Amino acid sequence: MTDFTHSPAANAAAPSAAPQRNWSQLALRWLLFALLGAFALFYLMPLFVMVTTSLKSLDEIRTGSLISLPRDVTFDAWRTAWSSTCTGVQCEGLRPYFWNSVLMTVPAVLLATMLGAMNGYVIAQWRFKGANLIFSLMLFGCFIPFQVVLLPMARMLGIMGLAGSIPGLIVVHVIYGIGFTTLFFRNYYVTIPAELTKAAKVDGAGFFRIFWSIFLPLSLPIVVVTVIWQFTNIWNDFLFGVSFSQAGTQPVTVALNNIVNSTTGVKEYNVDMAAAIIAALPTLLVYVVAGKYFIRGLTAGSVKG
Repeated sequence: MTDFTHSPAANAAAPSAAPQRNWSQLALRWLLFALLGAFALFYLMPLFVMVTTSLKSLDEIRTGSLISLPRDVTFDAWRTAWSSTCTGVQCEGLRPYFWNSVLMTVPAVLLATMLGAMNGYVIAQWRFKGANLIFSLMLFGCFIPFQVVLLPMARMLGIMGLAGSIPGLIVVHVIYGIGFTTLFFRNYYVTIPAELTKAAKVDGAGFFRIFWSIFLPLSLPIVVVTVIWQFTNIWNDFLFGVSFSQAGTQPVTVALNNIVNSTTGVKEYNVDMAAAIIAALPTLLVYVVAGKYFIRGLTAGSVKG
């Protein structure tokens, strides 16, 4: 019987199959890159329109195309949006409201992160009766819609004397954010071996000493996740800002809404776009600078060690 497995024809056909597979894999890869590029362009197109419109004059906006580049770049709209555009009866621009958001967001993020770290540490490492029930109730609180808590929260702020103030907004965001921060830290601290806590107890370390000296230094990945999450949610919040603030204490999102919906004379689309970008810049910068750490932090506590 003739053996064809080692014939010259078989040996010649085997190498020819490899280039075909390589070409098909290369074609699929380029197709994937093309699809991802198309999705990226589609996603970034609104931002491109916002930036280019904010750099145009009103005359050029009226006569030019929506997606065309500005012929004469001008930052007048940015200056107007920051310092002199009208947010209703006042024409102070976004500047005072931007700093209101800073004064509200920074303390709220720090307090919610610290309280969530303490809660997660207690629930994960200091087992006590009812710990799982408390954690389940806090987890349930994460999914309560904002609208449900408006009236009870307004009543509570009135009793505390914090209605219509920046400290009142801080309290609201801390209370609503504790459930999420506790969830993040609890899931992260569960991955730390309990033997570490037991060894520290044997050495005489107490509750706070173990937390500050052992757990907190190990928490950088999940701290980054929590800070980014809380910062984004608090800075971009509109409902709590418009419900629990008053003139002089409104955050930047409320002021932005007032700018867009307030018209005195000609509608200044370039000023609206510049104001929207200014309001969104902090969150954009946070994700650009710390986005990779956000992903690392999310995956750091996903598998128990």
